Amino acid sequence: MDHEVRITLRLPADLHERLASQAKSARRSLNSEILHQLEARSGSDSADDQTP
Repeated sequence: MDHEVRITLRLPADLHERLASQAKSARRSLNSEILHQLEARSGSDSADDQTP
């Protein structure tokens, strides 16, 4: 990533719980899990099964 931008994101509680659970299972931070899933869904080549 060349440049990072900090944002505030509001999520429904159930979505937050699912993402947090998936992050824990993958041994990633919540932030890394969200990035991983966004990259995977956007077809980015950088989305793989490695922990960032």
